[in-house]
Amino acid sequence: MGQVVHLAVNGEYHELSVLCDETLLETLRDRLGLTSVRETCGIGICGACTVLVDGRPVSSCLLLTSLADDAQVTTLEGLVGPNGALHPVQEAFLAQQAFQCSYCTPGMILSVVALLTENPTPTPEEAAAYLAGNLCRCGSYLRILAAVEDAARRLQQTRKLSR
Repeated sequence: MGQVVHLAVNGEYHELSVLCDETLLETLRDRLGLTSVRETCGIGICGACTVLVDGRPVSSCLLLTSLADDAQVTTLEGLVGPNGALHPVQEAFLAQQAFQCSYCTPGMILSVVALLTENPTPTPEEAAAYLAGNLCRCGSYLRILAAVEDAARRLQQTRKLSR
């Protein structure tokens, strides 16, 4: 009836029997209790359900869990550092007040993490284009772009300190 899949979610290994039509969003929220993964549109255009699969942003409402077999999945909960420390992108979102209702924030933060991994110093135009798949109904875009710039600086500082 189900298919066995193996997932590393936020660094923790899981072996699950899933239905053939079960989405990664359903698996993460309903089975693993990771409530930062949020469903809004259900058709992959809003970005609220964004997670990182093998480091790349993915709409978890569209991806069947069976297709994520053997993948590394990161949700917002997986960004927590030692002793509960926030990730530099999370710190930047707080510092820039880059949220209002915060419904889009987990997916937006994970997309920014992916962006800054691919391009550590994006221009505002590059950042806006990269984040086009993440909708903020509150209209916090200018603050979100400020947070991207702030996070890029924070990550560069972190890299310098770790050398």
